[in-house]
This record gives sequence, C-alpha cells and structure tokens, in this order.
Amino acid sequence: MTYDLIIIGTGAGGGTLLHALAPTGLRMLVLERGGHLPREKENWNPASLFVDERYTADERWIDADGKPFRPGIHYYVGGNTKFYGAALLRMRARDFERVEHAGGVSPAWPIGYDELEPYYTRAEHLYRVHGERGADPTESPASAPYAHPPVSDEPRVAEFRADLRAQGLHPFPLPMAIMLDEARPERSACIRCDTCDGFPCLVEAKADADVIAVRPSFAYDNVTLLTGAYAARLLTSPSGREIAGVVVERGGATETYAAHVVVVAAGAVNSAALLLRSADERHPAGIANGSGVVGRHYMCHNNSAFVAISKKRNPTKFQKTLGLNDFYWGSPEFPHPMGHIQMLGKSHAAEFRGDAPAFAPGIALAQLAEHALDLWITSEDLPEPQNRVTVARDGTIGLHYSANNVDAHQRLIAKLKELLERAGCERHLLPNALYLGKKIPIAGVAHQNGTVRFGTDPATSALDVNCKAHELDNLYVVDGSFFVSSSAVNPALTIMANALRVGAHLAARFGAAETAHAA
Repeated sequence: MTYDLIIIGTGAGGGTLLHALAPTGLRMLVLERGGHLPREKENWNPASLFVDERYTADERWIDADGKPFRPGIHYYVGGNTKFYGAALLRMRARDFERVEHAGGVSPAWPIGYDELEPYYTRAEHLYRVHGERGADPTESPASAPYAHPPVSDEPRVAEFRADLRAQGLHPFPLPMAIMLDEARPERSACIRCDTCDGFPCLVEAKADADVIAVRPSFAYDNVTLLTGAYAARLLTSPSGREIAGVVVERGGATETYAAHVVVVAAGAVNSAALLLRSADERHPAGIANGSGVVGRHYMCHNNSAFVAISKKRNPTKFQKTLGLNDFYWGSPEFPHPMGHIQMLGKSHAAEFRGDAPAFAPGIALAQLAEHALDLWITSEDLPEPQNRVTVARDGTIGLHYSANNVDAHQRLIAKLKELLERAGCERHLLPNALYLGKKIPIAGVAHQNGTVRFGTDPATSALDVNCKAHELDNLYVVDGSFFVSSSAVNPALTIMANALRVGAHLAARFGAAETAHAA
C-alpha cells in the first residue's frame, strides 16, 4: 500500500499533527520507535526515574570531545511529553523578531506571532491548558481566553507568591496542561500529586501527546500505528525530488513503506540524524541539506534546576503553579533579555542523592526535601552553527554543544537569589557540599530544537515557511527542528501550535490532490 501520509514520531509535533489530520480520511501510517509506556507503580517512584533511569533510552551519544553520554530521552508513544512538566507557554510576539542579547543576536522568524496565534489558541484548548490571561506582564495578545481556570496555589506557594508581589513583581499562574477539575474534585482525573513534573502520569491525567492526541485518533480506521518501528533511512526517487520510501527496522526485520507525503517528527536530534544518515547520490550531504544547515544551530536553552530552602516546611504536593517573567526582557541595570522562572514539581530526597556527599544520611536529604522550594530557570541560547548533530559511519549520534549567552542566565540566577532571601528562604541556600543550582548538562535534551530550521531562503534554511523541505516536494518536518531561535520558554506549545498550522496546510494540499484524482 502507498499511504497518503507517513508520520515518523508521536510526540508534541507528530502526535498533534496526527490528531489534526485523522478526521480527514487520509490513509495515515504512524511510525513510533518505542512502545506504549507501561502503567506500573514505578511510574511514581522517584528512585526508579532519577536514580535507576528506568524509562530513559538505553543508548549512548558522543559529545564534541568524543566522550559517550546517555541522553535524557524517552522513546514511547507520546514521546518526551510522557515525562514533560506540562507547562505550556507561548513565545512572546517579540521573540519572533530579531532580538539583541548580551551574547549575540537572536534572528527573526520567517513568520510572525500573528500567524501562529490562532493555532496557539487551538493547541491550548486541545491540551486542556489551565491559565489566566493578563496575569503575565510580558504575554502577547490572544484571540480567546484559556478554556480552563488557573491551577490554585497550595498554602506555601501562595505565601511565596505574596512575597514576590510585595517586592513589586508580577508572578502569574503557570499555564498547565492537566486534566484537573478543582470545582468537582470527585470527577477530576488529576489528583494534584507530587509525581507529575518529570514523571509519567499513572492515572493518565497529564495532557500529553499520547493521551490527548494519539489515542483519540485510533477511532478512525484510516490510521495505522506501528510501534517498535525505527525509521532507519529515507529513500529518494530518481529525480531526488520526492521521498520514495521509508526504511523501517521492526521486530528484527527490515520493511519499506511509501506515502505521497512523509512527515518527520522524531525530535530535533533524531530528525536531523535521520536526514543526515539518508544521504544518497542526489543528496550527498544528507536529505534536504543543500544549504548545509541540517543538524546545525542546535539549541536546548540555558536551563538550571534551583533549590531554595524555605525557613518553613513546604508540604506542597502539586507545586508547579507559579511563573515569573519580570526579567524576561531584562532589568534597568541589565537591558538585555534574561529569561523565565517557574516553579518545578516538588523534589524528593532521591533526587538529591546524586549531588549529595556519599556520607549524607537519607534522613538529612528527606529533611532537605521537606523544606525545598524548587524552581526552574530558562534563558535563551543562541543558534550557533557549531552546535550541531552529527552521525558517524556506524550510525552513532554526535551532539556537539557549547553553551552561549550564559551571562544573562547567571544574572537571572543572581536576581532569583536576591528575591528568595526576601521571601522566607535561608540566606545560604544549601550546604557547600550540594549545588545551589544545577545547570542542566548536555544530556538534558528535553528542550531540543533548531536543527532543521525553516525560512524563505533555500541557501540558509532547510524548510520553507510551511515546514516543507525546499529541495523535496513531499517531505515535511514538524517537531522542534524548525525553530530559528529558542526564546526562553518551553518549546512544546509552539511545536504543537505549528503542527496544527502545518496540518491545515496539508489538509488543503490533499484536498486539491483528491479533487484532481476524482476528476
């Protein structure tokens, strides 16, 4: 069979695109290299996740120095959204423009915020985002309110919010994608537990791509999902203008599938790797890589997990309800963008074990967790061509990355420390043996983007504004690869919104094709 559409990957991009196109009747084959994530007690066991790495892919990539590392990536239906923190924020309108940073320039996108805005709204409604318009002083205009009210603070977080407001700041309800009904808790799927951020949801109340987008698509008999299906390479036609086949390794066998349109949505690292390892006579540098940009300009944000020690106990269960963007665009003393601050899911003693001295008793780590206020700090990194994905002859993925625009991130951390000292936290946040803040290392690929950038010029971009490859007539990329800059907010909502935008384009494309076939 030749399908109308093959989608490679079921995460924020591929899963959302599937959901958009499933009702059209198009014959779709969806390829997922992983399986369905098992529902088991270990889903909520911090040691299983953060010490044993039970669900992390068992593979090794190579850094720029040739050292192997285990990437924090997950291959399951729903992709990394099975483990994401479910905070879904829009990029600011100014993020789509050229922005001067302390460390360089963030380039303009080929589309503006206004073009993506209707799809942001659709994505927020699809993924059940709870939030409040107007509370974030940096937010851009929206065409509709959130469909669900903001998630309420628990008492210690409410006190922290009040302390920030007393300092003249504007903390806002963090937009969260969860199936929560606080007005009718007996009907709520979400139980406001302390195992949400970074955990798979055992009660399936996190609005991830699997639960929200992929599973409802099974209601349509035009959708076929193959799990355990690794897309090994793409084959091109004699002209080199079309993808003629997708070579899949599954169950020890090699199979080839064909479709009128192929959509790659394997994540910014694996999508770039697939295009690179598919090089052939017509595309010697890799599929869609005549510009040489495929695999380059990798971004993942300057991210730090930060622990403040509250003078009061913090018995909060669901802690991720507060965001702060007052320094997103800078401050009077530093007129450059700094970034975004948000609460993290509540920490557990097991999460501190890797940073604690070997002699630290478990009871001390438990007491540390009881007083912890956990925060996540994101600053924009810039698209440098030397930050890139490579593929060795044996297929091993290389990820070469050096952080940039770091000064802005350090200044944001310094700002946060000042705020915390005036917000009921210990002045010396942690003993010297532990981290005050933990910079996320190269293995932290949750925010990966930028490796197959889109644009109007085929000489400097791989994709056009509809995310179709400039050099091929039937190849699209709809994960975070298409980004040309990373902004300073989680990329997931922008990936979802863009998938809906590309879905509308593909529906129109197939509508014209179907009319022609019928004639």
